[in-house]
Amino acid sequence: MATVTLDGVRKIYHDKGRAHVVVHGLDLAVADGEFLVLVGPSGCGKSTTLRMIAGLEAISEGTLRIGDRVVNDVPARERDIAMVFQNYALYPHMTVAENLGFALALRKVEHAEVQRRVAATAELLGLGELLARRPGQLSGGQRQRVAVGRAIIREPSVFLFDEPLSNLDAKLRVQMRRDLAALRRRLGTTTIYVTHDQVEAMTLGDRIVVMNAGRVEQVDAPLTIYRRPASTFVATFVGSPPMNLLTGTLVPGSAPQFEGGGLRLPVPTAELPAGLPPGAPVILGFRPEAIRLGGDGTPRAAVAEIEPLGNETLISLDTAGTPLAVRHDGPPQVRRGEQVGLTLLPGSLHWFDATTGARLG
Repeated sequence: MATVTLDGVRKIYHDKGRAHVVVHGLDLAVADGEFLVLVGPSGCGKSTTLRMIAGLEAISEGTLRIGDRVVNDVPARERDIAMVFQNYALYPHMTVAENLGFALALRKVEHAEVQRRVAATAELLGLGELLARRPGQLSGGQRQRVAVGRAIIREPSVFLFDEPLSNLDAKLRVQMRRDLAALRRRLGTTTIYVTHDQVEAMTLGDRIVVMNAGRVEQVDAPLTIYRRPASTFVATFVGSPPMNLLTGTLVPGSAPQFEGGGLRLPVPTAELPAGLPPGAPVILGFRPEAIRLGGDGTPRAAVAEIEPLGNETLISLDTAGTPLAVRHDGPPQVRRGEQVGLTLLPGSLHWFDATTGARLG
């Protein structure tokens, strides 16, 4: 195992004399044995970052270390890493056993040792009965396990995963996610995992790196990112439905209120952002599960849409043109078009700067 350290790493592409910065000065330290997830929308730079660590993309500026060794100019094959790709990258003319052992054969590992490690890897991943098959005879989930096995068998210092589950259907993704979680607990190898799926990020990662436009928005434990997002971008990217955000102002008085988005909400003094003057623009955020509906309280909103999901219901509200998302446990207790009162749970308010989107407090 090994640490991975990125110090001011940048990736710049040049096109017709113009420089296009894809990754802006990334500083990141991955601990020995840590499972770190890079997450963000398409084009945010997460896969480019992974490919720089793998040695598949040159680093434009900055320093990359694996362990104590600077590897900026070290070829990919000499970095002691193994990468699992989105498209599996299996050899179609080889059997599962041959695919698993191919990298070892290239290194001229003794045949008996190759067979031993192929058998051990197959047992670990439940591939024992598939060793004689070729990739075309396997399901998507089976092919993905072979791709993972081909990385494991090399016993690298670092695993790199580039959206490995994105080609699987929903049911297989859930199963493979569980398999990967169990596998990382058994192996304990330093792992960097790229995904655009926040569920994968929340369930697999020790820490999550949320990226946006080539920059890091937040690095934290999964629950910290959900409970204390560092910016409006993180607040709306992590969580489904995303956090409700309303732009408005604080109305002063003995009982402070927030006014914005067609709502006027009472704000407990203990939950006010420190140092924000009354009347200054601010963004108020609260998660869909923080809203309780019903009663005669104010403010009130109209029920626009109802989506029953069995154990919960997603409800869309319309407040003078501003949509709000509500997550309600169990079957719906309201009707479309009904006017309902809103109550926010204590301790559920998040405050953000109206100009920068950065968290306040």
